[in-house]
Order: sequence, then structure tokens, then C-alpha cells
Amino acid sequence: MRHIPRKRFGQHFLTDAGIIDGIVRAIDPRPGQAMVEIGPGLAALTQPLVERLGRLMVIELDRDLATRLRAHAQLVVIESDVLKVDFTQLALAQNVQKLRVVGNLPYNISTPILFHLLEHVAVVEDQHFMLQKEVIDRMVAEPATSDYGRLSVMLQWRYAMENVLFVPPESFDPPPRVDSAVVRMVPHAQPAVLDQKRLEQLVQVAFSQRRKILRHTLGRWLEEKGITAAFDLQRRAEEVPVAEYVALAQAPAL
Repeated sequence: MRHIPRKRFGQHFLTDAGIIDGIVRAIDPRPGQAMVEIGPGLAALTQPLVERLGRLMVIELDRDLATRLRAHAQLVVIESDVLKVDFTQLALAQNVQKLRVVGNLPYNISTPILFHLLEHVAVVEDQHFMLQKEVIDRMVAEPATSDYGRLSVMLQWRYAMENVLFVPPESFDPPPRVDSAVVRMVPHAQPAVLDQKRLEQLVQVAFSQRRKILRHTLGRWLEEKGITAAFDLQRRAEEVPVAEYVALAQAPAL
């Protein structure tokens, strides 16, 4: 029975065999690796992955699709909203130190998923995600560009990232109205140690009015928090490199 894509789940199913092969080659799955696929859908990517791995965990919210997937003996099906999945506990339950995470993420909640996984990055070996190309452009953006923003800073602090594959709309059924791409995210081996909530707060304040000089936004916030670190506030938020935001988040408060 044909599955009808559900708009409320943001379902667009990958059908292009060439693109699927390109994604699998980018992921390079090896037998025995502990891998989790988010949103397997109709198993277009799932099938070639499990053939190479021997076993694969999948997270699927759609009840009908989860039922179909359970017919595959080599799949461990977790029927859940991915935002409710504790990846740290999942790694412990599988008795592994690191998980490889992949998936065609629902575009309507891709950013919340990325931030959710950031909380579990200690148990992640790498991540390969299909996302809206516009989102990936923001993730990998350099300072002093229009795409550089909160997402760029928060993810680049913790991951090395690269855009590895362009995916046109016609690769899906139904075709989305946007271009897509695949990003590779590898956690930094020795990330800067800091209070993540503090970094999130200061970056959010900095980019809240990105056209304004930081003296008017971040300057006030730093003053309220008693942070007196040397930092040039005569710039706009997009002009500040990730390393400077990180250093500011590490600065002691009075």
C-alpha cells in the first residue's frame, strides 16, 4: 500500500538513486558501527545503510512507517519524536561510546533537532544530515557574510562542518519548494570548555539586532552580567569570529 506523505510531519521522500548513492558514499558506513538514522521514511537511505552496517537504529515518528520498518529484522525501530530521544542514554543502552547519526531531517524542525543533538555531542562520532540548503549555508558561513549568525556560531564552536552534496528538489517525492544539501558535522576533539547556556544567551543578544553596533545590544548585556573582558563593541554581530564569542563566554564575571 502506497504511503501518502504527511505535510504535518514535513515528509518529502528521497527517490533519486544517484543522490542516495552519493549520500551513502559520503557517510561511508562500515560493518558493526553503531548508527542512528533520524526519519527513515520509506527506507530509501535505510536499506543501503543497513546492508553495509548489518544493524541500524532508526527513529520514526509516523506510526504507519514505524510499523513497516519493524518488518526489517536488522532494524531497531524507536517510534518517537526525535526531540524526546536521549542520545546519551541510547549510546549507554547499546554499550558504545560513540554513535554515528544520519538522516533526512524534517525541514520544519531542523534547527531544534540540531540544538537537541548539541546537548548529546559527547556521544556523537559524526553527523550527516540532509537539510534545506539555506540552513546549511548558515551553518558553515564565515564571519562578515549575510548568512553568518547564531546558528553559525553555536555549531562551529562544537563541530567542524562542510557542505558535501547538493540535492535538487526533483530528487524527492513530493518535491520540496527549496534546494537541499547534505552536511557533514564532526565534533571537535578538544572544544573550548564553557557554559553553553551563557554562550547561547550572549550570541542571541548579539544577533537580536544584527544591523546595530554591538555597544547598543551586547554591551548592555555584558554590563548587566558584570563581564568586563576586552572586547571591541564597535562592530556588528556578524563581524565577530566564533573564537571571540567563545572567549567572551569563558570570561569571568565580577
